[in-house]
Amino acid sequence: MTEQKKAYFYAAAAVLLWATVASAFKVSLRYSDVLCLLFWASLVSTFVLFCVVLLSGKLPLLKVCSRADLTRSALLGFLNPFCYYVVLLKAYSLLPAQQALTLNFVWPIMLVLLSMPLLGQKISLRAIAAILISFAGVVVIATQGDVRALKFTSAAGVSLALASSVIWALFWLYNLTDKRDEVVKLFLNFAFGCCFIFAAVVLLRVNVLARPRALFGALYIGLFEMGITFLLWIRALKLSRTTAGVANLVYLVPFLSIVCIHFVVAEPILPSTLIGLTLIVAGITLQKL
Repeated sequence: MTEQKKAYFYAAAAVLLWATVASAFKVSLRYSDVLCLLFWASLVSTFVLFCVVLLSGKLPLLKVCSRADLTRSALLGFLNPFCYYVVLLKAYSLLPAQQALTLNFVWPIMLVLLSMPLLGQKISLRAIAAILISFAGVVVIATQGDVRALKFTSAAGVSLALASSVIWALFWLYNLTDKRDEVVKLFLNFAFGCCFIFAAVVLLRVNVLARPRALFGALYIGLFEMGITFLLWIRALKLSRTTAGVANLVYLVPFLSIVCIHFVVAEPILPSTLIGLTLIVAGITLQKL
């Protein structure tokens, strides 16, 4: 098998696993609250990432991290997994899974908007058009097609889903400037994130004695949303001749997720979701061009 074929294999595996996560979020939240689910899922992912660091012989890289590196990891860990997943899971608890999924998917557009004040980048007319197209899709999804009335399923849920995309874009931008090993960075981010989650659990007196189904959901999310799948994706990007060779496959995730949601969560696929998602992806594609 050639390196490029291996890249496609790892990328396809990551895409298929990510496509199941929205359903896992929604089903798990039936048996657990947000912080309890995140507490166990983050512990699982941190343990898995530590095992990967250990088995790959990268443990010495942890010892050479400077105070500045650790401070950066703490900041990134605060953004993701702590803030990002608290906001995203709360959005899933308030919205149908297909709505939360697609509204969160506007993060590449948020990345463009944030790159202007944070990186000093200029925005082109094409990028403005792309942003308007994507946000038209957001309005269609948020109103379930009733655009004229502007009635939202849950205004709070829509706001949180969009806020999660902003947090993810911020995490992406700050992570770009960190040149350390990707696996080591990811482990440290989650290690610090676990500390923030634990602090929130203690301060808010959250009961983390979860039901068995909630623990199974946390195990699944910790493995396949936060842990192993990121490593598969990083591996695919490293093996591919060009980043675009596999990166475009990520646009399959929301479409496959909607199918999974339909069969696992038993949500009917709304025409407004498909129309809105198509507009969002069209906007992102135009912006990339």
